Amino acid sequence: MHDGCTGSFGNGKAVVDKIRMMGFNTRPMPAGVTITCVECNEDFEMTHLETKCPHCGMVYGVTPCSVNNPERIQAAGKDY
Repeated sequence: MHDGCTGSFGNGKAVVDKIRMMGFNTRPMPAGVTITCVECNEDFEMTHLETKCPHCGMVYGVTPCSVNNPERIQAAGKDY
């Protein structure tokens, strides 16, 4: 599924599952990232490695190794 910082994930659910399993999902992002939700098209700030869109409930995740690469933030699903 993922090999340290060199691996990749197949989808957002895999990212969120991994950070939850490692206990990283509640960790704050070093700096908030403003993203546009793929579900409702609203902008919001991603403040933690797992963040839910406050407008529609779409869950997003990013691994600790990828926090400096906003393009690696992935959607996992609504209320995932």
